[in-house]
Amino acid sequence: MSDLGSEEIEEEAENDLGEYEGERNEAGERHGHGKARLPNSDTYEGEYANGKRNGQGMYRFKNGARYTGEYFENKKHGNGVFIYPDGSRYEGDWVEDQRHGNGVYHYVNGDTYTGDWFNHQRHGQGTYLYALTGSKYVGTWANGQQEGAAELIHLNHRYQGKFVNKNPLGPGKYIFDIGCEQHGEYIHEEKPEEEEEEEVFIPVIPKWKAVKITALTLWKPEEPPPPEVTPAAPVEAPLAEESAPPAGETPSEAAPEGVEAPAEGAEPTEMTSPPKETEEEDEAAKEDQGDQGMAEDKEEEAKEAEVQE
Repeated sequence: MSDLGSEEIEEEAENDLGEYEGERNEAGERHGHGKARLPNSDTYEGEYANGKRNGQGMYRFKNGARYTGEYFENKKHGNGVFIYPDGSRYEGDWVEDQRHGNGVYHYVNGDTYTGDWFNHQRHGQGTYLYALTGSKYVGTWANGQQEGAAELIHLNHRYQGKFVNKNPLGPGKYIFDIGCEQHGEYIHEEKPEEEEEEEVFIPVIPKWKAVKITALTLWKPEEPPPPEVTPAAPVEAPLAEESAPPAGETPSEAAPEGVEAPAEGAEPTEMTSPPKETEEEDEAAKEDQGDQGMAEDKEEEAKEAEVQE
């Protein structure tokens, strides 16, 4: 990931000016658009100002690397893309030949870093994606190393905690996709002191010490309570033999056949006119009662006559 600095060689070095084809100013300096071959066989095509690379341009190194982007007084400054000899690539901000600002670095093994840079190193907030496993580190960086609060995301779980010199250290937790969290901390394992003839530096890898397991706290939107349903009063279905009442009348208001309904607002009255058949039966009964009475009178008169004789 080291940068090449051959473009820093002054194009107009003593006794070897290389080749130049392009515009010049009144003082004879390279100024405007031009093409140049440097004494070390590097080439540049782009903008010049007062004899120096200034503005947009492309610089090709003799070993195959190249830079395409902005220059300021012969230095990479602004936004640009640098392709290195091994095939790795940086796209982003530059300040005085240094990766500085925000940018993306594509490594030759397929890994990528996207985030902040400071003085040519990863520094600030950034995300590093591991191409082999699909895991990624999302968090803070310092001087090129993973340092500070971060989240290490894997395919089916992730770790949240603090990192020191690329390694997790201190309290943290693992969050699993199955719906639980494991809380604990990374600690340095203390080794018993042993007498050694020579001091050998052995990096100590922190070990995870689990404390408890809890369930995930899932957020659910609050649903409004269901509206209260008032039960409807039961309605008795009319008998099949009865016909439905006319529109606008209730069953109690419907008049029976052959009888006129009372006028609206009038109180119901009893029926005073019986049917014709009923009248004839009453008259016949009266006649029978009259005949029977006459017969009884005649019998009484005959009895009285017998007694008198």
